[in-house]
Amino acid sequence: MAKYSKKAQTKVGRAMHEKKKGTLKSGRSGKKVTSRKQAIAIGLSEARKAGAKVPAKKGAKKTAKKTGRGPAKKTAKKRTARKTAKKTTKKRSR
Repeated sequence: MAKYSKKAQTKVGRAMHEKKKGTLKSGRSGKKVTSRKQAIAIGLSEARKAGAKVPAKKGAKKTAKKTGRGPAKKTAKKRTARKTAKKTTKKRSR
């Protein structure tokens, strides 16, 4: 099965042509892109934003799915009981 969609291929191709012409600019700085790898990265980034099928970045971490196996949450009754217990101990110490 293909890793990259047609949309991603067209975006990368367009970025490569712009780089060859010398009109491809990088993001915030707006400097001219001279690196082939950077042009590919820009094309893939645009493809991701457009919703094309592109593998995730190498450095990107996947978010953990919540399975419900973590520590149990304290109920509201226990929290209020602890608050009242703390208040009573403070009053006694005065």
